[in-house]
Amino acid sequence: MKKEHRLSDGIMGKSIEGGYVNHALSESQLDLGPHHNGLSTRHTHYTNAYTNGSSDFVLLEEPTSVAATAGVDDHRVVIKGGCSDDTNSSNSTSSTKERLSAIGNYGRRQWGRLSRACNRKTLYKRLPVLNWLPRYNGQDALGDLVAGVTVGLTVIPQSLAYSSVAGLPPQYGLYGSFLGCFLYILFGSCKDVPFGPTAIVSLLTYQTVNHLDSPHLHAILLCFIAGLVELLMGGFGLGFLIDFVSGPVSSGFTSAVALIIVTSQVKDVLGIKASGTTFMEMWSSIIDHASEAKLYDASLGLSCIALLLVLRMVASLAFGTEEQQRHSTPYKILNKCLWLMGTSRNALLVVICGCIAYSFPVGQSPFNLIGDIPSGMPAVQLPPFGYTKDDNTTVSLWTMCENLGSGIIVVPLISLMEDIAICKAFANGKSVDATQELIAIGAANIGNSFVQAFPGSGSLSRSAVNNASGVRTTLGGVYTGILVILALCFLTPYFFFIPKAALAAIIIAAVIFMVEVKVIKPMWRTKKTDLVPGISAFVFCLLLPLEIGIGLGVAINILFILYHAARPKIDAEKMRSRQGIEYLMLTPDRCLIFPSVDYVRNLVTKYGRREAGETMPVVIDCSHVFGADYTAAKVIESLIRDFSSRGQSLFFYNLKPSVYAVFEGVEPADFVCYYTQEALDELFKERESNHEVRRNFKEVP
Repeated sequence: MKKEHRLSDGIMGKSIEGGYVNHALSESQLDLGPHHNGLSTRHTHYTNAYTNGSSDFVLLEEPTSVAATAGVDDHRVVIKGGCSDDTNSSNSTSSTKERLSAIGNYGRRQWGRLSRACNRKTLYKRLPVLNWLPRYNGQDALGDLVAGVTVGLTVIPQSLAYSSVAGLPPQYGLYGSFLGCFLYILFGSCKDVPFGPTAIVSLLTYQTVNHLDSPHLHAILLCFIAGLVELLMGGFGLGFLIDFVSGPVSSGFTSAVALIIVTSQVKDVLGIKASGTTFMEMWSSIIDHASEAKLYDASLGLSCIALLLVLRMVASLAFGTEEQQRHSTPYKILNKCLWLMGTSRNALLVVICGCIAYSFPVGQSPFNLIGDIPSGMPAVQLPPFGYTKDDNTTVSLWTMCENLGSGIIVVPLISLMEDIAICKAFANGKSVDATQELIAIGAANIGNSFVQAFPGSGSLSRSAVNNASGVRTTLGGVYTGILVILALCFLTPYFFFIPKAALAAIIIAAVIFMVEVKVIKPMWRTKKTDLVPGISAFVFCLLLPLEIGIGLGVAINILFILYHAARPKIDAEKMRSRQGIEYLMLTPDRCLIFPSVDYVRNLVTKYGRREAGETMPVVIDCSHVFGADYTAAKVIESLIRDFSSRGQSLFFYNLKPSVYAVFEGVEPADFVCYYTQEALDELFKERESNHEVRRNFKEVP
């Protein structure tokens, strides 16, 4: 049974130069002729937005029941672009050999994908050390040595201090300052990042484990789980999640954390005992115990803060003219000594304060000292996947994870945010691979959990020291780690005499500059509404737990984004065609998605009635519309119907193919789209002459 059909010019629409007019005829309007009995008709239309004309596709399919009744084979007639093709389909079952061949082909394809994923390029991307190690030379080694030792002199006192922020004994900070450095050498992509304890992550650790039994065991497990989460996020390429934390929210969060950390150290500066996890709780406790302040601790703490701030300025001093600084050896030595003194100010302060405390008879020191620190390297062992309490009650891994709560997710995300901020600060305009950094800090945290450390990340203050010291590669972390190991093996007996007030002063002097007051003025000048999520995150983080505070800040920021997405701007301009026909051009500035389509429809209707007077043609310029959804298509269909009901023309200009396909999916009647000025002139000409596109379907015997 053979059938031959001929398409007339306007079955599905009419092709004109540079555009297409779709009149969406129903089946009842198609004249199928005498062969229509028992046939189901389905038509599909596809238009290429960048070619003239259209490609019409009509599929006439004879149902199986009809074919069986007629005693004929299943028959299909395909007509495309006016040409017919009679094809007999076969439903025979594939042979066993063909099935095995298909399975073999599938296996080869999957093996090919796996081979491509494990190629040399991927290996070099995931192990950045392979990129720079073959080119490593003596100058690189010297730069890394100087930077590594300088950072080591900074990280030792800081790690002791950050243990206090985390609410853990001092040795746990040292435990987290060497193995992570070694692992970051292999996986890290930023040479300036020295991995180890940081102020923000230490505070998050404190808020997560401080109220629990055996907080040090929970902190070690948190380190392992945080590293595992970071590693999995890196494996699945989820580094983009950090993009949802905007600059204002990040600034508000960082500033609030800085104030909370400063507040947490006030008790050690004053030599009192205070408690609390939030900003308000800490200050309330400090005020209650203020009468117990010790004169010696307070005097030492305030003096240390002042000295550290002065030495910070000394590091940037330079004597002599520029010519003398470059060519005069005495000036070079003097300026280098000043820089070294300012850079190693933390270590210098610890030595001075330790000597002062050591000068007092044993047991008669007027200062609160950090006390005994276990000497030697930590035992390499599995993280605590459960433990037994003093009353012989066993705490399972699942219970420990429940105790950690949201910290399992918050700590990895904040660690990544802190690390990426550092990488961007020292990237010199280069792109930062967030996925690779997730892998790097994840591997470092997992490794640290085997040496009894709490979570860490990249430190901004130590990164600045590293960069200023002339670090060349991540291999500088080797010297930092070795210095920490030497301190653990030989210097821990002397750490006993370090006053807590001195460590508190180190923390305060380091984090006070994290309060980002300077960003307020640029935000006010550029976009005032950005201050709302930033200030909200700042206030919420001060008053509530940090994870809730930053979550609310991100939520407010997303609400602003959704509001802007739901309220696109539309520019209206009256224009004239080449024939002098006046029309109204409307240009939306963003995609048409479900939150915004009703708003756009109301605006288009208002402009169509008020500006165009319900008679002037309206053209919607879709040059900036890069996406649409089903809801938008239905609303556009309704909008077209409204314009058509009052006899007002509505055209669409420069629709992207993907958007056109979405609109065509609902088969709107009188949907007109064009891509050139000539096509618009032709449309106006046809509309003026009330020329209708022919809609008939003729069958040619």
